[in-house]
Amino acid sequence: MSQDIRRYTQNLRDEVDGAALYAALAAAEKDPVRKDLFLQLSQAESRHADLWREKLKAAGVEDKHYPPSLRTRLLARMARRFGPRFVMSSVAASEAADQNKYAGQSDARALVADERGHAAVIAAAAGGGLNVGTEIGRSEPWHRGASGNSLRAAVLGANDGLVSNFCLLMGVVGAGTGERAIIMTGMAGLIGGACSMALGEWLSVSNARELATAQMEREREEIEQTPEAEQHELALILQAKGLPKPEAQNAAMRIMGNKAAALDMLAREELGIDPQELGGNAWTAAGVSFALFSVGALVPVIPLAVFSGTRAILACVAASGIALAAIGVLTSLFNGRSPWFSGARQVIFGCAAAAVTYGSGALLGVALK
Repeated sequence: MSQDIRRYTQNLRDEVDGAALYAALAAAEKDPVRKDLFLQLSQAESRHADLWREKLKAAGVEDKHYPPSLRTRLLARMARRFGPRFVMSSVAASEAADQNKYAGQSDARALVADERGHAAVIAAAAGGGLNVGTEIGRSEPWHRGASGNSLRAAVLGANDGLVSNFCLLMGVVGAGTGERAIIMTGMAGLIGGACSMALGEWLSVSNARELATAQMEREREEIEQTPEAEQHELALILQAKGLPKPEAQNAAMRIMGNKAAALDMLAREELGIDPQELGGNAWTAAGVSFALFSVGALVPVIPLAVFSGTRAILACVAASGIALAAIGVLTSLFNGRSPWFSGARQVIFGCAAAAVTYGSGALLGVALK
């Protein structure tokens, strides 16, 4: 029982912190829509706190006053001084980290959906909803380029193949291995690395799809079993995006009239899942990963197959350096740095890694002779 009491007490402290923080955000907020949103969240956290007070009372623990934590008081003070938006990213991060804190507590299952909903609401509020600034940002090329997740994955996949095989080959070259063995090592590194990457990607996407499917199914059950609570979550999310409370409530009621539409929106806003994708196709992801890694890994192998002797080694280093520079330039599209800086950095670190493996190979080659 003492373990349960400690858990009840910690949960109570967390909910007291949440209620106090949202009350402070509401007091500091000038926008009436967001002020009302924070007040509703504060009230919800207070209801959660009352649940743990009741459990402590039933366990024979007298009601105690728990003041907000130092972190909560600091966030509240910064919100009053600089405005709620100044601390929203920290609040959103905390809510995201805590959204599943009750998932493993059998006596708190009723709060799981609430906490997850609060995280979605605060994420929407932290994003600020749709506003002029957001639209301007989307129209500017440096913002558009920053969201190229497909390009990022392609570049990093090719980079993994290039760097790993370049370093592997330089290690074998340093050990004084014959030309035929060096080429065979490069091809083995290409095939083995590509298979490993493909399997890893397949497992990652498969697990993500299975998790997303399970979460969607739980969300579907919640819509069936507690439609009022889900409608309230929808209204809060819409309100966090900037809709006035009456409009948000009416829109949520209309959406809940179509359970498929409600599931779609809650999955996107609350779970961060695209129901049409569910994390993507595992086999496609594996194939793309295999191909991208192979393309990168093939770059240092080709010069070794075309030339011989010292010229082959120099050509391998040159081709790998050029490819590293090209990858660095491509990374500048989504890291915000200049192409020259990104390209030079990629070449320096890639060649440094190859030099380390070359030296290691040379030492091992001498030691094993």
